[in-house]
Amino acid sequence: MTRYGHQLLRKGRASLPGHVYLLTTTTARRRSVFKEVEPARAVARSSIDPSCWGDARLLCWVLMPDRWHGLVQLGGRDGLSLVMNRFKAFTARRMSCTQAGIVWDRGFHDRALRKEDDIRAVARYIVGNPLRAGLVSNILDYPYWNCIWL
Repeated sequence: MTRYGHQLLRKGRASLPGHVYLLTTTTARRRSVFKEVEPARAVARSSIDPSCWGDARLLCWVLMPDRWHGLVQLGGRDGLSLVMNRFKAFTARRMSCTQAGIVWDRGFHDRALRKEDDIRAVARYIVGNPLRAGLVSNILDYPYWNCIWL
């Protein structure tokens, strides 16, 4: 993505405390880094570590071969960019023994959920990504996801 493309991703971005955001980030050059077990396990373990999120709260996530999707509720202190930069740095450091080079793309996509959005339906959509991608026929067979509503 060009520099202008990253600026478009940030245009109009607001970090509202207490709001829930659907976040997506991709791997650098969309490499399928997480087809390999060790890097995927490192990111999965990192994703559930509270120190990865600061004062934000991770509600739901799935790790795909070339991207990560999550539902995050912001706390009162850290904005979206800080939360995602922390996540990327934290997971990349945890992967350092298994994966050389840059792991994540620079930008990320966000969508603020509205009051009328059904958060659990969005969570089901996130968790269903491996099914829609044909990676598994039953979500219980896919190891790299979690959701607080289970």
